[in-house]
Amino acid sequence: MGKVRTVTDQDFDEIVLDSDRAVLVDFWAPWCGPCRMMGPILDTMAQQHDGKIDIVKVNVDESPVTAKRYSVLSMPTLLVFDHGEVVTTLVGAKPRTMIEKALGSYLA
Repeated sequence: MGKVRTVTDQDFDEIVLDSDRAVLVDFWAPWCGPCRMMGPILDTMAQQHDGKIDIVKVNVDESPVTAKRYSVLSMPTLLVFDHGEVVTTLVGAKPRTMIEKALGSYLA
């Protein structure tokens, strides 16, 4: 992929849950300041870790069904999915080092 892709309620299952590799999902909103701070970090990570993990964004205002499905109450919320299951949750803006540490073996 190499870049952050936008995912919606309509294609979430196909792109995230059915993926062959781990997927980091960023639940965000355009009005959320900390979410906007995370954007460049995730863009860089998507390029540097291309082929190891996919990174996608879900706008909670445009895809409320998916946000509700995963009980996203605070933003940004980062969920890591592996074979359709949530394996890691990070809530709030985090430094890149903390995100990469949480992704651990997926980036090896």
